[in-house]
Amino acid sequence: MAGFNRVILLGNLTRNPELRQTQSGVLAGRLVVAVNRLSVLPDGNTREEVVFVDVDVFGKVAEIIGKHFFKGSPILIEGRLKQENWTDKQTGQSRSKLVVVLERFEFVGGKSQNNYQS
Repeated sequence: MAGFNRVILLGNLTRNPELRQTQSGVLAGRLVVAVNRLSVLPDGNTREEVVFVDVDVFGKVAEIIGKHFFKGSPILIEGRLKQENWTDKQTGQSRSKLVVVLERFEFVGGKSQNNYQS
């Protein structure tokens, strides 16, 4: 049985998109999206939890995001999870983290309500 790998997030960029050209000439970028969640505690008070998610973007989508999104911009993204693995240069220990690879996004709350797919 094949697995299912789909992520949908609505949040805000924590900084301007970081874009670069790969060796093969493809535009690539990394976004960090803050996703907030409010939860009600047993005593009735609310608590806000924030998760920071790294999102990789490529090609024409990276170009569009680089032109139209800035620190604080709201964005709705759809993508898949990818695990990155590396060795910490200081400690020599193996490290890993999950990253979302963007496959589709939408402008949120602005003039344009367009959506784009990679």
